[in-house]
Amino acid sequence: MNVVVAAGGTGGHLYPAIAVAREFLRRDPATRVVFVGTTRGIETTVLAHEGFELDFISAKPVMGRSLADVIRAIGTLPLSLWESFRVLAKRKADLVIGVGGYTSPMILLAAFVRRVPGVMLEPNAYPGMANKVVAPMVRRIFLAFETTTRFFDRTKVRVVGMPVRRAFLEQGRDGEASTTETCHVLIFGGSQGAKAINSAVIEALPHLKSILGLKITHQTGQPDHARVSDAYRMAGMDAKVVPFLYDMPAVLRSADLVVARAGGMTIAELTVCGKPAVLIPLPTAIYNHQALNAQVMESAGAAVVLSQTDLNGARLSRVIMGILREPERLRAMSANSFAMRRIDAAEVIVRECYDVMGRRHEINRSVGAI
Repeated sequence: MNVVVAAGGTGGHLYPAIAVAREFLRRDPATRVVFVGTTRGIETTVLAHEGFELDFISAKPVMGRSLADVIRAIGTLPLSLWESFRVLAKRKADLVIGVGGYTSPMILLAAFVRRVPGVMLEPNAYPGMANKVVAPMVRRIFLAFETTTRFFDRTKVRVVGMPVRRAFLEQGRDGEASTTETCHVLIFGGSQGAKAINSAVIEALPHLKSILGLKITHQTGQPDHARVSDAYRMAGMDAKVVPFLYDMPAVLRSADLVVARAGGMTIAELTVCGKPAVLIPLPTAIYNHQALNAQVMESAGAAVVLSQTDLNGARLSRVIMGILREPERLRAMSANSFAMRRIDAAEVIVRECYDVMGRRHEINRSVGAI
């Protein structure tokens, strides 16, 4: 069987797709999975690291862009559609999966025209424009949040949660705070980093130094790596500062508290590992979907949400120190996060995909949702 996956641009779109791809391969190692992306996204480096093939199309983003960029993006649509037809023919696609973003619409449109079964995954509480546009063309719509069902044809919808890589689960249950004297704080602003979070952390370092046994891992994004590294060095703090974390499962499992954005993928990974968080939603996210994602986790008592508008070093340090200095609160937040997790999303998606294709396949017993 040949599966074509349109996902890329950011880790929030790419990593759920990787989780689904690996589940296809776990069920049937003979399955061929090929990704479709562009040369400008992180998929060029991440997929090489993950061992997947990548085909390119000329799609460009539209939402949140200038008028000139929108016109240029619209101008690429015919070429992107032709390239999509070529990819599907070359790869002899049996199934096409779209995970939102600007690479999905043309691939799913081409699949619809060629009568190749198509499905899509919406990872956020508020759907993106790309998924709204292609929804009538697909046979299944997989959602991470129940509240998103109102935007789509309910006969197609399956609320499955967010697919996460099995590496987050392979080390057993993590949903409890550390009982050692060392506190590990993981800081990351998404796959490309976040300058606003980096700047607030730099301002917070003089305050955070007072926390005994504090250990920090900080993913900065490539553009800000040198600045943040220099700030830790000048503050006299020993921290692991990296542009990008390829082994996020191992680092996240070892964290006691996480400071992060609030993309759908981030929320899923936090909850599957049972990690409490300080969430700083991206204010420019389309439809404010990160704020909606963050509210879900905060309402469950698993996170504290800070607005980027009011973000500064003093406030961030107060929140971090307040949580770490109250072990019972940290444990309660961890337990609440763990209670939100769902670990069978990739399995359910793959099972549904086989159903869409009308194929029989040996389905392993699902581990179920917790």
